[in-house]
Amino acid sequence: MATAPLFAANMILNQYAESQARSEMEAMGTRYLQRAEISISSTVTALQRLDRDDIQTCDAADRLLYQKVVSTEGVIDSIGLVDASGKRMCVVPDMELTGEAILPILRQDGPLVGIGMLDRSFQGARAAVISWDLQNSYRLFAEVTPAAIAIDPGPEFLRAYRRAEIRLGNDLLWFSVGGYNSEGSDPNDTLVVNVASKQYPLHATIVAPISAAIQAVQPLKVVAAAACAGLALLLVAIGVWISWRPESEANDEFVAAIRNGEFIPYYQPVMDIETGKLRGCEVLMRWRRPNGMIVSPGQFMAYAESTGHIFDMTRHIMVQTTEEVGELYGENPDLKLSINLFAGHFLDRQIVSDIQQIYEKSDIAYQQLVVEVTERHPLDDMDRARKIIAELQALGVRVALDDVGTGHGGMAYLQKLGVDIIKIDKMFIDTIGLDDNSTTIVDSMVELADNLGMGIIAEGVETEEQIERLLELGVTAAQGYYYAAPMPASEYIAFAERVEEEERERARLAAEADAAEKSAEAGALGRDAAA
Repeated sequence: MATAPLFAANMILNQYAESQARSEMEAMGTRYLQRAEISISSTVTALQRLDRDDIQTCDAADRLLYQKVVSTEGVIDSIGLVDASGKRMCVVPDMELTGEAILPILRQDGPLVGIGMLDRSFQGARAAVISWDLQNSYRLFAEVTPAAIAIDPGPEFLRAYRRAEIRLGNDLLWFSVGGYNSEGSDPNDTLVVNVASKQYPLHATIVAPISAAIQAVQPLKVVAAAACAGLALLLVAIGVWISWRPESEANDEFVAAIRNGEFIPYYQPVMDIETGKLRGCEVLMRWRRPNGMIVSPGQFMAYAESTGHIFDMTRHIMVQTTEEVGELYGENPDLKLSINLFAGHFLDRQIVSDIQQIYEKSDIAYQQLVVEVTERHPLDDMDRARKIIAELQALGVRVALDDVGTGHGGMAYLQKLGVDIIKIDKMFIDTIGLDDNSTTIVDSMVELADNLGMGIIAEGVETEEQIERLLELGVTAAQGYYYAAPMPASEYIAFAERVEEEERERARLAAEADAAEKSAEAGALGRDAAA
C-alpha cells in the first residue's frame, strides 16, 4: 500500500530537484556573464575616456596617466598601446617586453572594440585583452584581470560537482572551473545549460550531473518514506493533491484572493547613508491569508506572472499606496515610492495608463514615483520597452534597474533602456569588503553610474561594515535589514516620523554646538579687546 505513494513522492522530488538545478545553473551562468560584461564595459569606458582626452601616445606624461587608470580601475591590470600590426609599443606597468604581437593586424573595416585572450591566468580564468581603435591606426589596449570573473556562484550542492565555462565566440576559452567531465558520464545523468550574452559574443556553459541535484532532496525522501508508515501519509497525500489540483481550482482561489484584497503592500525604507535621512521606500507585495498568515512573494509571484494575474495585483497595490501613504508623501515631496514591475508590463502602454489613472489626482506626485524593472527576466521587445520607459519618464516617473549583475539583460539594459537608477543586488553586498571581486564589481557599477549620470542604491545591506565600505566606494543610498525589514503602512509611517524627529534633534544639537562655538569666539575677541 505504501509503495505506490512512496514511488510517486520520489518521482515528484526528482523532477523538482532537476527543475531547481536547471534554474540554479541558468542563474549561475548569468552571473558569470554579468561579471564578464561589467568588466568589459568598464574597461571600454576607460579606454574611450583616454581617447577622448587625447591620451594615446607612449610619452612619459601619457604613461603616467595610464598608470593612474590602472590604479583606479579595479578590473584593469595594465594599459598600453599597439601599432597597426598588433605589436606592443608600450605597456604600463612594464610587466612584459614591448614588441610582442598581442592583437591581430588592424582591419580598416573592423570594429572599434576588440576582445582577445592572453595566456596569463588566475584560478581558471585567462586574462582578457580589450582594445580600442584610434584615429592614427594605433590601438589602446587594456588587460582585464582574470580575478574579475574568477568567482564561484551557485548553491553548494552544485558547486562541488559542476563544470562551468565562459567562451568568447565559439571556441576561445576565457574561464573554466570545476572538474566534472560530461564526456565520460552517462548522458541521461547530465544537465547542460547554455546562457548567451546579449551584449558581447560571450556564452556560458554549465554542466552538472543530475545525481548531484537529486542528492540535495535526499533528506526529503527520507521524510517521505517515514510518512508512508502512518497517518502522515494521508497528510502528505492531501498536500500533494492540493498542490497538484486542477489549475482552474487554484486559479479560482487566486482570483478570490485578489478580489478580497488579500495582496497587500509592504514598505521597505531606502535611506541616505551619509545623512541618515529617509529617501523613500520600495513597495513589496505580500499575500495576507484570511487566517492572518503572511505569504512571501517567492511562493506566488511566478504563478501570478505566468497567469497574467500580476497586472490586476499591481494595480491593486498601487491604489493601496495612495490610500495608505498618500498623506505622508503629500507632506514630504522629496520622498520616493518605488513600484516593482515585471517584463509583461513593458509589452504595451497599459502600465502608463494605470499610473496616470491611479496617481494623477492622488497626493503622490509622478515625480515621487520610481518603477523598477528587474534583470532576472528578459524583456522580449527592447524597443517597445524603451518607448514605454520614455513615456513614464516624460511624466516625471524615474526608472530603476533592479537586481543588477544577476540577470539576463546585462549592460545592454543600461545602454538601451535609458534607466535613471541602478540597484546593486544583495549578492554583491553580502561579500563586499570580504571578496575583492565583489568590491571590484560594485566599484565598477558606481563608476558606470557616475559616467551615465545615474543614481545608485545598494540592496540587502545588513551590517555597519557594509555601510562603511559602500560610503568608501561612493554609494550613498541603501536599503536592507540594517535599517528596517519590509513593514506594513502603519509601521512605515511611524518609521518616517521617527527618522524625521531624529533629524530635527540632530539639527538642534548642531545649532546649539554652532551657537556655543560662536559665543566662545566672541568671548575670546572681547577679552583680546579688553587686554
